[in-house]
Amino acid sequence: MGDASQPDVERAEQIKTQANEAFKCHKFFQAVDLYSQAIELNGLNAVYWANRAFAHSKLEEYGSAIQDATKAIDIDPKYSKGYYRRGAAHMAMGKFKDALKDFQQLKRLCPNDPDAAKKLKECEKAVQKLRFEEAISTGDAERKSVATSIDFHSIEVEPQYSGARIEGDVITQGFVKKMMDDFKNQKTLHRRYAYQIVLQTRKILLDKPTLVDINVEDGANFTVCGDVHGQFYDLLNIFELNGLPSDSNPYLFNGDFVDRGSFSLEVILTLFAFMCMSPRAMYLARGNHESKSMNKIYGFEGEVRSKLSDTFVELFAEVFCCLPLAHVINHKVFIVHGGLFSVDGVKLSDIRNIDRFREPPEEGLMCEVLWSDPQPLPGRGPSKRGVGLSFGGDVTKRFLEDNNLELVVRSHEVKDEGYEIEHGGKLITVFSAPNYCDQMGNKGAFIRFQAPLLKPDIVSFSAVPHPDVKPMAYANNFMRFFS
Repeated sequence: MGDASQPDVERAEQIKTQANEAFKCHKFFQAVDLYSQAIELNGLNAVYWANRAFAHSKLEEYGSAIQDATKAIDIDPKYSKGYYRRGAAHMAMGKFKDALKDFQQLKRLCPNDPDAAKKLKECEKAVQKLRFEEAISTGDAERKSVATSIDFHSIEVEPQYSGARIEGDVITQGFVKKMMDDFKNQKTLHRRYAYQIVLQTRKILLDKPTLVDINVEDGANFTVCGDVHGQFYDLLNIFELNGLPSDSNPYLFNGDFVDRGSFSLEVILTLFAFMCMSPRAMYLARGNHESKSMNKIYGFEGEVRSKLSDTFVELFAEVFCCLPLAHVINHKVFIVHGGLFSVDGVKLSDIRNIDRFREPPEEGLMCEVLWSDPQPLPGRGPSKRGVGLSFGGDVTKRFLEDNNLELVVRSHEVKDEGYEIEHGGKLITVFSAPNYCDQMGNKGAFIRFQAPLLKPDIVSFSAVPHPDVKPMAYANNFMRFFS
């Protein structure tokens, strides 16, 4: 990238202005594309790289954001926004110590900027907290299960409590409907019943394999939903459009039930309660957000602490480690939250053998199942997210052939229409959180399959109104700065 000619410099500035407009309208994909065009014309302007880094961050492509911000810093080591963007992206990935270095440098460059001082202070707090937690934490092996120490039967329900009640040990559809109605009216569920639901779900999940085989009989339907991310009112809308979960109307929710949206507790208790009502009505897969590190940053931990208690924070973390990682319908359709693998030749038996009862590692099959994304080009490439990888249509085709399957369904990425069909029709992304984070303007979608053909019938839907609680309302202060 040598010096750009004067006409190129002027044209690049015009395109940057268009990119800024797209960004303001929350058209982040378009903004990335336009900033890239400006960079093509004049790659030595640090502003273009830092702006593109910000657009990548909005799309949760933090790996790409870090690369772009680093490029901006290389071009102009005194450009404060480069450190700011990179620090924010490091923070979003939970890399607090790397973020701290960037915010320390930002403060050195802008000693009198109150905003820089505030960011540095929050970052220092986050790192201190992390160091403290590392110091007191026990290894997974010696950690006692919190679930085994809870006796919900001994918890009194006050006479004035007017919410949904579970009679005895059986969770009925009547109870779940009443609970959803209470949630809709922003009422809470008594913690006795919340414990009962979560503990019963844990019991069901412990007995499930890591890869669950689902059998759908001829003429019967099966619905697959993608990320819901705490958007409870949109979840209610899915049930409105497609019927409540039951043995004759089963659902699979494909990970990322919680975080970002501020009704995550309502979402997870509803999905868990349907599974307790009938494990054949509700299947759940783990997403990358069903993990401690994500819940700490993106709001679920804060929400559970605020609405229930610290014990529940630990209990949910434990139960998330029991969630299966993949599902296969009728030996034809492979369903997973993120995507495929960094090596060829992975068999379904390899997925069955993953030890899933733990926090997700940073590499290997379990990490890739939760974090990977498809790419348009063949082969494999680095992940835009900085975790997992990107895989092409040839990788999808080989995986399907190796395992005698027909289709991959995955979630994990916002799509304008709520879904996208890629890799020659062999891969579908489905995302069920419309107007994600109240700002993306996307639709949500779900997929209905009918046996025996299992031809995907995709239904798109728009967001519905919800009470005025902003997304990320319970996230740590640091992330609220950026949302």
